[in-house]
Amino acid sequence: MSRVVAFIHLTLDGVMQAPGRPDEDRRGRFEHGGWAGAYNDGVMAKAVGESMGNTGALLLGRRTYEDFYQVWPKRTDNPFTPVLNNSLKYVASRTLKEPLPWMNSKLLAGNAEDSVARLRKEPGKDIVILGSGLLVQSLLRRNLVDELMLTINPLVLGTGRRLFAEGGPSVTLRLVDSKTTSTGVIIARYQPAQTSATK
Repeated sequence: MSRVVAFIHLTLDGVMQAPGRPDEDRRGRFEHGGWAGAYNDGVMAKAVGESMGNTGALLLGRRTYEDFYQVWPKRTDNPFTPVLNNSLKYVASRTLKEPLPWMNSKLLAGNAEDSVARLRKEPGKDIVILGSGLLVQSLLRRNLVDELMLTINPLVLGTGRRLFAEGGPSVTLRLVDSKTTSTGVIIARYQPAQTSATK
């Protein structure tokens, strides 16, 4: 069976909106985009590299997919562009149509939760979700996330879209690993106490 792993950058107050670039996501007049860049270091790079080494496919929501497609194929000065280009990318969307524009992209047919449940039953490496907060929340409700890999940055923004919003799913987690970077980021791996694979 494949595991579904959500890899998400968070502030200390749980904001996940626009960690990468100032213009990444301005919904709600969010003005703090690009907040995670100052906290990158070798420990973070190693953790990201290890996660990508265990990745068999990516799973993205529509908004994250479209944003990544606008940015990553044009970046040629880093090791992540070839990985993202060459990885199989499953896309959860009710509005996009095949063929998708980014190489190795496949639209999930029908209900995303049902499609992911089927994918988890197939043998293979991890299916890694990047960003895609709404998708993560919907999968958590159905016990379809096997691990949350959270980078918790020492920053409080007080505003922005949060991974665990009011009215979100209730999940009991257990910490399976943690490390701290030189910039004070806690990289924490949590697994739900029970997923549909263990019921």
